Amino acid sequence: MSAAPGPPGGAPVLLLDAASLYYRAFHGVPSSLTAPDGTPVNAVRGFLDAVALLVDVHRPARLVACWDEDWRPAFRVAALPSYKAHRVGADGAEDTPPQLVPQVDVIVRVLAALGLARAGAAGHEADDVAATLAARAVAAGGRGPVLVVTGDRDLFQLVDDRAGVGVLYVGKGVRRAERVDEAWLRERYGVDGRGYADLAALRGDPSDGLPGVAGIGQKTAAALLARFGDLAGVRAAAADPSSDLPAGQRRRLLEAAAYLDAAPVVVRTVRGAPVPEVDGALPAAPADPGALAELTERWGLGGSVQRVLAALERARTP
Repeated sequence: MSAAPGPPGGAPVLLLDAASLYYRAFHGVPSSLTAPDGTPVNAVRGFLDAVALLVDVHRPARLVACWDEDWRPAFRVAALPSYKAHRVGADGAEDTPPQLVPQVDVIVRVLAALGLARAGAAGHEADDVAATLAARAVAAGGRGPVLVVTGDRDLFQLVDDRAGVGVLYVGKGVRRAERVDEAWLRERYGVDGRGYADLAALRGDPSDGLPGVAGIGQKTAAALLARFGDLAGVRAAAADPSSDLPAGQRRRLLEAAAYLDAAPVVVRTVRGAPVPEVDGALPAAPADPGALAELTERWGLGGSVQRVLAALERARTP
């Protein structure tokens, strides 16, 4: 069993970037896994198996599946129209594989029947939900460390060793997850959690439609941030003719002024999103055993559901 060790300090609060997990399950688990009627359930089963593994390894005190209520929020598009524009389908919605769409609804219903918490925020992405719930957990205190489970590097900005917030990065799969703390970030990116959003803005991210600053890659961005402190400091140096910033970098930064005005709105998570209050305590028993049994039979989820139930039972056992 893997999934990387959890953070020190007691039972963690696990915040799952749900879309990241079910997309990876959809693409990583064979579509030959089907319901009795032949409908693919690879994303459902992969997602549930990931939850079971995470609960078994980390024995969380609380778990919340963070949901995209809006995968491309209007406030981010207004700031930067290219944000995720390449993912927009012909109907204006997210270009999602047809075989995945119905599986997401099944995941929602199974989570509800199990009694596992799910939370979203109108007009916001799951990243904002995770950031908000992490901030609330830190403010509440006494609830153990926070571990955000994601395959999205954007959430590295939440890493804060002193606050007890880490990321479990599942870019290589849940079983090969990497525990991300500030030392991990400094080794790979040259910044800590607080600096990661500024790094991403300077470097750009084609997967999200962020062009970055021409000619400034990851190493140069990290060096600029190490020298000038943050994005505001880098921009101030570029605007100051007396600074010893190389002429080429100065020119590129000044030419990218409009982009750099907008990028922080897109890149930085919202830590005060309107997320309803959610406890996230692990259920002592399924919230709706009848519905769970019906869903299990209808979609052929027996093994996966049983693994989640067994993991939850073990997590409740001292």
